[in-house]
Amino acid sequence: QVQLVESGGGLVQPGGSLRLSCARSGSISGIVSRGWYRQAPGKQRELVARISSVGNIDYADSVKGRFTISRDGAKNMMYLQMNSLKPEDTATYYCNVGRRSLITGTRSEYWGQGTQVTVSS
Repeated sequence: QVQLVESGGGLVQPGGSLRLSCARSGSISGIVSRGWYRQAPGKQRELVARISSVGNIDYADSVKGRFTISRDGAKNMMYLQMNSLKPEDTATYYCNVGRRSLITGTRSEYWGQGTQVTVSS
């Protein structure tokens, strides 16, 4: 019943900007983190940006100063503003929600289907 849906990907030129959105439907209890990950062809999935349950924000070193993660709790939305895009930012970007069971403490993850971002001239 829980679903995460990303949107906003596309083709942009180096130096351009793009804003990704993640819409959540369904209820998730015990959320411990919300974030964006990406996976380029032939590479492992990596963290891009993450917000912890206490509000701490982490960015990958490669995107610091260029990307900004934010959320709108009232709308169950999360965003990733990407500026000064580089060809190496080309990847499929995934929305993620991490949770911990309020009963057992066991962690689990929810993932969106991904949205493609291509940075090329």
